[in-house]
Amino acid sequence: MQALEPYYEESDPDFLPLRKRIKEVLQMEDDLTEIVQLVGRDSLNESDKITLDIASILKNDFLQQNGYSDWDKFCPFYKTIWMMRNFVEYYNSAQQTLESAPQDQKVTWNQVKEHTTEEYDQLKKMKFQLPSDGEEALVEFYKKMNENIKNKFRTFHEQYFG
Repeated sequence: MQALEPYYEESDPDFLPLRKRIKEVLQMEDDLTEIVQLVGRDSLNESDKITLDIASILKNDFLQQNGYSDWDKFCPFYKTIWMMRNFVEYYNSAQQTLESAPQDQKVTWNQVKEHTTEEYDQLKKMKFQLPSDGEEALVEFYKKMNENIKNKFRTFHEQYFG
């Protein structure tokens, strides 16, 4: 893995930290799965529920590929990085939302997910963007999606925390 790090650094310096963060989420999910099997999902804190749900999307909608589909048979590096950016942006924003909640205000993952339903669903669908549409169109789509995620969490903070 380290042999390609100079290439990744030159191509897009965000790739290595994004990859590291996604690996952390997937590792945490592995650890949490054992707990869920023993005592159930309801026993987890809200932060852990975010980790489970985002890890599920990562595994089912990002890492699984279909070589016969137009969107998966070839995935340019820029598309992969932008999808990773959006996953990490959503995940980090959701976690920060829970952490920044005032002590007297209980905020749940379900409240956050409900407020960001469109963005959450878009995470599941973003891989269906066709590379044949060209780099400019795809980057524009993913940038807009990233801004939408940021804006939606900003409005959540304004509505719930004032």
